[in-house]
Amino acid sequence: SLAVLQALEDGLKKADADPSVKAVMICGENGKFSAGADIRGFSTPKRHGVALGPIVSLIESSKKPVVAAIEGIALGGGLEVALGCHYRVAHVKARMGLPEVTIGLLPGAEGTQRLPRLIGVPAALDMITTGKHIPATEALKLGLVDEIVEDNTIEAAIRLANTV
Repeated sequence: SLAVLQALEDGLKKADADPSVKAVMICGENGKFSAGADIRGFSTPKRHGVALGPIVSLIESSKKPVVAAIEGIALGGGLEVALGCHYRVAHVKARMGLPEVTIGLLPGAEGTQRLPRLIGVPAALDMITTGKHIPATEALKLGLVDEIVEDNTIEAAIRLANTV
């Protein structure tokens, strides 16, 4: 939603400007990282305000480490947010993917560029062109996530942020 995008932008800018903040952790709510954009938004008139692509670029360009704590699902734009982070920690039951191709859309926030840089072209092409969701264990093998945990993902992401 626009409110989530605005909150991400405001939070990142505030964290970058605050010398007492050493790292940033991004998580979802209620056990889900993000299912991505609400597809109904594509049929509404042009929105004003923040857009996902610039927010993901803002995350990626942060001078402070940004860690994603992925629980539940990180799909579409949600995965693109995680791809912009410097590190990713996922719960063992998390699933990730770029399913928009199944309805005729390509990932729109540079996921088609960030994913191949992270996991290689063959694996990225498979994910992008099929829209399949991969489990956290496969994401770890591919290098999409840095760590998987069976317990508290947020605490694990904070630990990782403190070590980097």
